[in-house]
Amino acid sequence: MKTILVLLPVALASAVACGGSTPAPTSATAPVASSPAPAAAETGAPANFSEQVAAGQQVYSEKCAGCHGNSGEGSKGAPALVGLDKGALPLDPPAGAQYRKTQFKTVADIADFAVHNMPPKAPGSLSEDQYWSILAFDLKANGIDLGDKKLDAALAPTLEVPRK
Repeated sequence: MKTILVLLPVALASAVACGGSTPAPTSATAPVASSPAPAAAETGAPANFSEQVAAGQQVYSEKCAGCHGNSGEGSKGAPALVGLDKGALPLDPPAGAQYRKTQFKTVADIADFAVHNMPPKAPGSLSEDQYWSILAFDLKANGIDLGDKKLDAALAPTLEVPRK
């Protein structure tokens, strides 16, 4: 597996933790990418990592920064998404964690958590592209660049969150 110094925190998961008002989908067990997505040209979806980062920055600012801080430093009781070397997104959920009950071994683990738990008042309310873009933005904030690749359900399980 490719180790990625991602704090990926999934801000994805957390990023979305504080925003959104659309009702959550009825299936809480649907995978992040349960069906083929339309081509980027058809939907305006980001075509690569760089485009995902740009889109993710906007969504993170709107939906996540209020709780996780503008730089992913954590605030208002929401965990830090940036700074793995400082304890952000530990492998095991913190004692007493309100939402998180699973380990974060790969980027896919974080993505799954985010989609099913974030934002807390409307889990799953963002689009698939929004969740992946927030995660891409968080990865980039942690110094990770996937080049021409696109972060998605096929790539995420191969990206391991590095630990000390």
